[in-house]
Amino acid sequence: MTRIRFDIRYDGRPFHGWARQPGLPTVQGALETALTVLFRQPVTLTVAGRTDAGVHATGQVAHFDLPDQFSGDWLRDARDTDFAASLGAIVAASNPPGIANFQLSTGLHRRLDSVLRLVTSGNTPTIPGLNLDDQPIYPPEANGAIVVTAARPVPDAFDARFSALARHYEYLVIDEPTARNPLTRNTCWWYGAPLDVARMHEASAGLLGTHDFAAFCKPREGATTIRTLKQLGVSRLAPGEIRFDVAADAFCHSMVRSLVGALTEVGRGKRDADWLEQALHSAVRIPEIPLAPAQGLTLVRVDYPQAPHELAARQKETRQLRTCGE
Repeated sequence: MTRIRFDIRYDGRPFHGWARQPGLPTVQGALETALTVLFRQPVTLTVAGRTDAGVHATGQVAHFDLPDQFSGDWLRDARDTDFAASLGAIVAASNPPGIANFQLSTGLHRRLDSVLRLVTSGNTPTIPGLNLDDQPIYPPEANGAIVVTAARPVPDAFDARFSALARHYEYLVIDEPTARNPLTRNTCWWYGAPLDVARMHEASAGLLGTHDFAAFCKPREGATTIRTLKQLGVSRLAPGEIRFDVAADAFCHSMVRSLVGALTEVGRGKRDADWLEQALHSAVRIPEIPLAPAQGLTLVRVDYPQAPHELAARQKETRQLRTCGE
């Protein structure tokens, strides 16, 4: 068995989030169906960040296990020689220790992209012995909205979710009507009032570190809301354009969008700068905290340890601490 890491980009607009849901178009559902078609058996992906509906990704990471039968005779006998060579290269690259850098080769990329387009256009191929008839209806925008940019073999200790050290998100806000661009309206929030970046920066400082972020999370029964917030930056990139940079070991449900929504309340002068810190100390969900729209949020990077023994140690540590999705 060879563990494969995928690096993934997607436009979140056509999907009901990452996680597979019965009858709904999701990123996980489309990818797993495409991989199931390619490998003729069910494939399950483990992901770094289970993004909400409408949230984008340029740096999503997932892994799956390539069974042993997809080496040797299977690769030699595969009808698509480019695809077989691609898988053979991945399997061969997994033999050296450590994380081998293997860029997605032409054959595998072409096959996966082709099948993804079939799945998201409602033309999932029929595979004998597999029930793929219950596919959701994907909107036209889903066709081409998912791209796997790289595939590489990783050690067995690598886990896309539990080995992660940090997830990095960006949120874009346009706070001046003259800065609005119709071509980018689906990747930012057109805010209705000017925002004070200095006030938002001041308000963000007290949230850094390890805290119970229940005030900024949608509650899930039995799930911890203790997180370590590593970065909460606010910067004006250009007149009318603001970027929030947010990084943590993991995020509770809707945590990033709640942090951004709360900061905009301070930025427009509706709340004092210490309001966020007061909310944090309440340790309960604050209904007055607005949820920023999904389309402005993008998962841009996930950090992992480099050494195999560090991967295993990080996975063990995280499994002990986390009981909810990121």
